[in-house]
Parts: sequence; C-alpha cells; structure tokens
Amino acid sequence: MQISQVIRERLTKTIEKLHRRRWCDGTGGNFSVVVQKDPVLLLMAPSGVDKGSLQPEQLLVVNEFQEVLDGAGKASAETQLHLAIIHKTGAGAVLHTHSVTGTVLSRRHAKEGQIRLEGLEMLKGLNGIHSHDAHVDLPVVRNNQDMNVLAEEFHQQIQHLPQGILVEGHGLYAWGENLQQAERHVEIIEFLLDVQLQEQQLQTKS
Repeated sequence: MQISQVIRERLTKTIEKLHRRRWCDGTGGNFSVVVQKDPVLLLMAPSGVDKGSLQPEQLLVVNEFQEVLDGAGKASAETQLHLAIIHKTGAGAVLHTHSVTGTVLSRRHAKEGQIRLEGLEMLKGLNGIHSHDAHVDLPVVRNNQDMNVLAEEFHQQIQHLPQGILVEGHGLYAWGENLQQAERHVEIIEFLLDVQLQEQQLQTKS
C-alpha cells in the first residue's frame, strides 16, 4: 500500500515536536496513525530508532498481525497496545510518550489505579469536556512485559476514558480520532499531569 508523503511528514513532525518537549527521549515512545481501517493498517515509527532524528521514509506500514508490510525495521512490541486502543475506541492515531512527569506519577498512583484531574480550565482540551468544573480519572495500569496481559488490561480500562491511560513506570498512551486530535490530547494530559505533580510537591513542602 502506498502511503502519501504528506501523512509520513505529518507523523514525523509530530514525533519531532514531542521529542523537543522531552516526552520521548532517545528511542523512547511509539506512535501510529491508521492509514486503512478494514483491515487495519498502521503507519508507525520503527522500534529502536532515535525519535529526534526520524525521517519520513523510515516509517513502517504494519498490519493487524504486527507484520511489517513496508519499510526496513522492526515494529515495536507495543504495537499490540496500539491495536487494542484502536479496536476498542475507533481511534485514528495513538501516541505513546515517556515524560518524566507521567513516569513519576504513574509510579506514585499505581496502587490507586488512577489519577484524578479536576477543576482546571485545560480539561476542556479533552474531547467531550466543556467546563473546568469537571474531573477526569486517568487510569494507571501495572506494567507487564507480556503484551497480551497488558492489552487485556487496556481492554478492561478503556470504557469511559479521557483519551488516555498511564502505564506504571512507563508513560502515557493517548489517542484521538486523527493525528491532530491525538497530539492535542497528549499535550493536554501532559499539562494536567505537570500541574498534578507540582501541586503534590507543594503540599509536601508545606
């Protein structure tokens, strides 16, 4: 399947932008865009590649069986998690970041299984939320090297989610109807997590 250069450039620009924010340092993070819905085909960043220097021609086309149909490189082991989100939500793009804030908070709140984000104007940046007077319970799931187990955790949690889920000690998965919306959801959730961490630090100092 031929993928347009425009789509390839949009995804690499998004990845570069997230890298500049220090949300996917080095080879961290994985990112996908749905380029065909039935059967699902994904345009993805390859595994083990520095996300700050990724070029459009390095992107892979991956099928539902996690097989690389186009491109040189290996699909991320976490492709299965992208597919779990896409099948459950109908998302058109999934972005996985490794920010310090997301990693720290995911460890701190793993026992509760969620982080409550509330009372902030930036909540309105999440699809379906129209007031600051709202709350979002962002799920936190235990990390597991068995992607089958982790994908099942995702399936159980992805019911009424705010377009995001945290993996303990690992980072954020966020998604949207398209790449632009997924990118917005990453930025909003990362902002909300930054506020949460700074508020917790101030409470500790006081």
